[in-house]
Amino acid sequence: MSLFITDECINCDVCEPECPNDAIYQGDEIYEIEPDKCTQCVGHYDEPQCQQVCPVDCILINEEAPETQEELMAKYERLMAAK
Repeated sequence: MSLFITDECINCDVCEPECPNDAIYQGDEIYEIEPDKCTQCVGHYDEPQCQQVCPVDCILINEEAPETQEELMAKYERLMAAK
């Protein structure tokens, strides 16, 4: 997983529509990110759009499961091929 949302999420609803891969969804308590769909916006934008709009900075890179730019691009290409 490249990005995740911490429990500091205030459910403001601004991140979900910004995700070009539809990876963000409303979880039981806070918004969550589906790791198989998150490319950190690689292939779409220069920076993760969800991080840009988050008012509480609760969307972080998962340091325990890092992905290279090449892996993120490959994921983007798989997602686009599936559409």
